[in-house]
Amino acid sequence: MSALARQRHAALQRAALWLGSLYLVALALIALWPTPVDRIANRQIVRILIKLHDHGVPNWFSYALIEFSANIVLFLPVGMLGVILLGSARWWVAILIGFGASCLIELSQLVFLPSRYATFVDVLANTLGAAVGAALALVVLSTITARSSTSSQPTAGPS
Repeated sequence: MSALARQRHAALQRAALWLGSLYLVALALIALWPTPVDRIANRQIVRILIKLHDHGVPNWFSYALIEFSANIVLFLPVGMLGVILLGSARWWVAILIGFGASCLIELSQLVFLPSRYATFVDVLANTLGAAVGAALALVVLSTITARSSTSSQPTAGPS
């Protein structure tokens, strides 16, 4: 890895630490809120879905799909930040962290939050989100490395 690539990666890691700290606070609030976080918006989402279905949107586009997709998006940063902080060689650790965090969240909801629902589907979606995030981070890191190596190579000029 060139000096420029190392410098860019170090800056990316510093930013990831700050963003990761903010993300963890937000994730804890969302995951451990005493009532479902979509409780207020639930009726609106259902109304919108009914209108969409009335206008030809297939029934498979459902509340469950929206919730599943939201869980994937919620855990994208786990995979991305994990790969950026741990390095691309340990991408799989970021996915394990996503799985472990999801299991811990669901167990906490089951034991401590009677108004929340702990489900295996949430663990699956969260882990999938961490995996997609890890893949995105691998692409970003390889792009940074490739761009750094091409910009640091001397260009051939006239002799």
